[in-house]
Amino acid sequence: MRRVAIPINEDKLSEYFGNCTHYKIYDLEGNSIHEKQLELPDVKSIVELPEWAWKNGITDIITYKIDSQIIMLFNRYKINLFVGIPMDTPENLINEFLKERMISSRKIITEIIDNQ
Repeated sequence: MRRVAIPINEDKLSEYFGNCTHYKIYDLEGNSIHEKQLELPDVKSIVELPEWAWKNGITDIITYKIDSQIIMLFNRYKINLFVGIPMDTPENLINEFLKERMISSRKIITEIIDNQ
């Protein structure tokens, strides 16, 4: 089973990973969505989010922009990141994820690398 989290702001993917109103979490088994929920982590800092995700069994995160330092923290917990994904509704994004059609924006990836 996979557990996918998407940071949400105004009913679509948040522009910045740590700056969202909540996370929509999907439990997936094969190509089926078994459960979805909304969650607002009880953390004081963005650097605590990777541990929060790991403790909550999240295996994958879909995001648009994210700080390169936070990427390294997620790597420590072996959580897959899909970065530079176009801002869309969580429903559209999870369907693209299930079809294995996540496409990252080169511009955003380059921006993240240049800001290291």
